[in-house]
Amino acid sequence: MTGARRTSGPVELAPSEAAGSAVGLHALSGPRRGVLEAIKRSGEASADEIAGTVGVTLSAIRQQLAALEADGLVAHRDQRPGPGRPRRRYCLTPAAEMLWPKRYGQLANQLLGFVEQDDPNLVQRVFNQRGQDRVRRALVRLEALSFADRVAELTKILDEDGYVAECQPGSDGSWLVVEHNCAILDVAARYGAACESEIAFIRAVLPGTRVERVKHKMAGDFVCAYRVTANSVMGRRRYRC
Repeated sequence: MTGARRTSGPVELAPSEAAGSAVGLHALSGPRRGVLEAIKRSGEASADEIAGTVGVTLSAIRQQLAALEADGLVAHRDQRPGPGRPRRRYCLTPAAEMLWPKRYGQLANQLLGFVEQDDPNLVQRVFNQRGQDRVRRALVRLEALSFADRVAELTKILDEDGYVAECQPGSDGSWLVVEHNCAILDVAARYGAACESEIAFIRAVLPGTRVERVKHKMAGDFVCAYRVTANSVMGRRRYRC
């Protein structure tokens, strides 16, 4: 029925959330993946224990561990149970943990679905409160900066938040802020309020500007992009006209 409200409920894992993690893990060579999976299952292990689990020589395991540690995927600590040489034990780093699927989007969608069932208006209020918190923290970093520096610092904030963001100056005095990754893609695919909150955030932390979304992942683009123009620049354009 046209205009009918869709009731949210528990949903399955969004494909985007499972796909990237699986590709990251399986893109590794078999020996490296075997070492990481052995450590994952044990939580922490010595080179001897990993060699026994994987079924290869201790020398080969040490070579793999050295390479994985150099890549930031494995860390170690030296355990001293008594006299003699310490026993080195290996664990996964946070970077390695991200190679396995993380169902944060599924969890967020489930929780928002339950919230919406209880109070449909509360979902929008949740996004509003999240936006207000982001604005408050961002404004501290943008205070007293020039227009160009504010855009650059905002881009840095977005990049830190996982959006893989960059900004590009335009010949007309405007700036283009490009997000190559959507950090909330699974939620945004289900709730339009997520995308509304993103552009509202940018507008709120860049007062005195005009912010237009010129590319949108939810509309089929490969990126989200925002054209930011200072009101002073727009005023000069009108004067020239």
